[in-house]
Amino acid sequence: MKKYNFNAGPSMLPREVIENTAKQILDFNGSGLSLMEISHRAKDFQPVVDEAEALIKELLSVPEGYSVIFLGGGASLQFTQVPANFLHTKAAYLNTGTWANKAMKEAKLYGEVVEVASSKDANYTFIPKNFDVPADADYLHITTNNTIYGTEIRKDLDVCVPLIADMSSDIMSRPVDVSKYDCIYAGAQKNMSMAGVTVIIVKNDKIGKASRQLPTMLNYVTHVEKGSMFNTPPVVPIYSLLETMRWVKRNGGVEAMDKLAKQRAEIVYGEIDRNKLFKGTVAEEDRSLMNICFVMNEEYAELEKPFFEFATERGMVGVKGHRSVGGFRASCYNAQTIEGCNALVQAMKDFEAKY
Repeated sequence: MKKYNFNAGPSMLPREVIENTAKQILDFNGSGLSLMEISHRAKDFQPVVDEAEALIKELLSVPEGYSVIFLGGGASLQFTQVPANFLHTKAAYLNTGTWANKAMKEAKLYGEVVEVASSKDANYTFIPKNFDVPADADYLHITTNNTIYGTEIRKDLDVCVPLIADMSSDIMSRPVDVSKYDCIYAGAQKNMSMAGVTVIIVKNDKIGKASRQLPTMLNYVTHVEKGSMFNTPPVVPIYSLLETMRWVKRNGGVEAMDKLAKQRAEIVYGEIDRNKLFKGTVAEEDRSLMNICFVMNEEYAELEKPFFEFATERGMVGVKGHRSVGGFRASCYNAQTIEGCNALVQAMKDFEAKY
């Protein structure tokens, strides 16, 4: 039976990325050594880092004056590294869910945090709009896609202070005006690579100005100056990232990814809205194209477990909603196929017919 991977992360990767990475794990560039055991300073590996960096800059049209670095620790480390480097007295945060909350918690260790808006009282079912940002804030932090609740900001905000974004779960899914941001960070295990590497795009003239003495590893300057090689980087995930960036480029870049994301979402949300058993969980204008969340309609609540079992029997993997919210979640990152979305929709239709 064919499997359709809707996991929220680590998530589906293009098959050719998996196969090409596996080949290098067995024998990296004909060296007779595995990618898993080569030195990160080997002459054959530096071109991997260089090309991965160059492709990210090309695909996202990163302007001059920005660096791309590859670190460990996931977005969770960035929750503290961002304020360590950029928060001098006060920072503004838009509270759109669990990960935004975690980022705010870490930032409070470094200074005052202003919550400019929140949709917490509505269980994060919408993205707050028309909020005011303090003009004296060091930056505004946003989480562009909220994997647990299924909301997304699919445009670049215009604000009066520096903008910093956690784009872990929607980077590379649409064009981004990087010039509007001082820093973008993303755990790679959604749209860019396997788990283990974090991508940071940072404006060079905004680093090295922290108002506190920083531990060496927390200072962005350390990693920019050393080209992500200050310490041993996550070698295999960086190679996997390179293969994924090559795949994105071959398949039309972020513009094509954006088009496919909209097509996938139209298929799945269309069935959610049509099918009397199911309903979406968030405001339509804020629906995520990456994480499509839905539940059973109230009168069919007892069918939640049977539908999960039914979908699993049809080859759907990872469709259960996050444990904190329940229901269902179909994660449709770049590697998800139209075929996979159609298979999920057919399962929903067949389940409706059965009940």
